[in-house]
Amino acid sequence: MALPFVLASGLVAGCTSTKSSGAGGSEVQLVAKGKLTVCTHLPYAPFQFKKSGKIVGFDVDMMDLVADKLKVDQKIVDTPWEGIQSGEDLNANKCDAAAAGMTINDVRKKNLDFSAPYFDATQALIAKKGAKHSSLKDLKGKKLGVQASTTGEEYAKKKAPKGVELVQFEDVALLLTAVKSGQVAAGINDNGVLYDYVKKNPDTDVTAEFDTGEQYGFGVRKGNSALRKQINEALKKAKSDGTYDKIYKKWFGTAPEKK
Repeated sequence: MALPFVLASGLVAGCTSTKSSGAGGSEVQLVAKGKLTVCTHLPYAPFQFKKSGKIVGFDVDMMDLVADKLKVDQKIVDTPWEGIQSGEDLNANKCDAAAAGMTINDVRKKNLDFSAPYFDATQALIAKKGAKHSSLKDLKGKKLGVQASTTGEEYAKKKAPKGVELVQFEDVALLLTAVKSGQVAAGINDNGVLYDYVKKNPDTDVTAEFDTGEQYGFGVRKGNSALRKQINEALKKAKSDGTYDKIYKKWFGTAPEKK
């Protein structure tokens, strides 16, 4: 069960609080004084990954905006994916928020609260260059790599025809290595991650996309409305003043499509 959110008059054990910059002067509880502690699961380029010993990426830059709004620094914690998407890390006060290229869905909504959507995604297929795998049907009799507990795995379970063997990997790095080495014929994962990978690995290619209509959200503990509000306000401001477009172009090379 999620821990209750209590304002400054009755703080959750193990938490501190910081004065938010939001309207009304409400207080946001943080697990560490002067830090916005953010759980993620590395690597997941270009959303979060290590470069020259530092964790960088699209999600990192977006959460920096929230930290700036709260007048604190962002502290990133690399933790297994299952603890993030299940809400366990948030409930245990391991972090204040989760930023891990996480699709908003009904199952996860039972375990954590999401911010407003901040990124549109869909599932895609990656294979070695020249492979003619333009659909899941083309993988009959072959192995398809999936990342555990992801929407890509769920899509493959529902849509892959009989004869396609699903091979589960703990993280996307292991999945992509398996594709590159030929351990699996193809892999399925979010399109943003796969397109970033093929840019750096020209011997691989994104061979198909599946219109799943997914959207990413940042996660907070159930009932943590104060922090959720601050994240949403930071997102709204970034989208209205052009900061979001700038960060998007920095990591994806183009501006986001306007709806």
